[in-house]
Amino acid sequence: MSRIALRNFSQSSRSRSSAATACTEILERFGSKPISTRQQLLDANQLQLLHTTLNRPQTSQSSPVDDATLRQGTPVPPGYHLVYFTPSILEQHLGLDGTDQTVNPLSPFTRRMWAGGELEWTQNPSSLLRVGQTVTETTRILSAVPKTLKSGSEMCVVGVEKTFTNDAGIALVDRRNWVFQAALDASSAAPPAPRPNEKAFPDGSLTRDFTQTEVTLFRFSALTFNAHKIHYSKPWCQSVEGHRDCVVHGPLNLINMLDLWRDAARDADEAAVPKSISYRAMSPL
Repeated sequence: MSRIALRNFSQSSRSRSSAATACTEILERFGSKPISTRQQLLDANQLQLLHTTLNRPQTSQSSPVDDATLRQGTPVPPGYHLVYFTPSILEQHLGLDGTDQTVNPLSPFTRRMWAGGELEWTQNPSSLLRVGQTVTETTRILSAVPKTLKSGSEMCVVGVEKTFTNDAGIALVDRRNWVFQAALDASSAAPPAPRPNEKAFPDGSLTRDFTQTEVTLFRFSALTFNAHKIHYSKPWCQSVEGHRDCVVHGPLNLINMLDLWRDAARDADEAAVPKSISYRAMSPL
């Protein structure tokens, strides 16, 4: 029996698993061994397409992105690694909502949302990620913690760590948290989501307004090979998930925050990286 078939059998045979049981199982399933180790060439085309998607015609104040291929050795700006090492899962193995199920806990905890994370960059310029490098990504499970919501429903918070190394050593450590809640019934309509209460933005010395379009969300989904329907299918968002509209990707919000820092603090220098950033998604945008 194939690994996928065996795992699906395990999930269906324990469809009423508690969050605590599901968290224990996923830790036992992967243990301390890597979930995956992959190598990939950081090609210029993917980076150039991300610049276009973000409507950033320049890699820096003096370096335009035109139709020519970005040069070998061009630094990958902070956060832009997210369009590399995309999942390569056959469609029939995706969840009903289009998500990659590789690190899903046991059923019913299969409804995934990006909850936050932390990134740490090397401060050695020779170790930065650059176009033309062959990079190794190693993925591990860090944690799996059961939580109970105010409503009484349960969820699993799964922590994953991705380490990116090149010939010079570790370039980036990307830790992210995913929330897994019980799957929704796609056959029954979700109640329309109420409009959230408007809150004043906190005072800040740096601000930037964004209005993400359907085209931007589609392009970012394509670049990250992310088939999660909440980002491009309005009927799924409204009728099944109960959102008011399509949801902006957590990674896209992260990249925009890092771009704001880079523009303001480093004059848009593509080689500038912060030491670290921690972020948390409070609610869908």
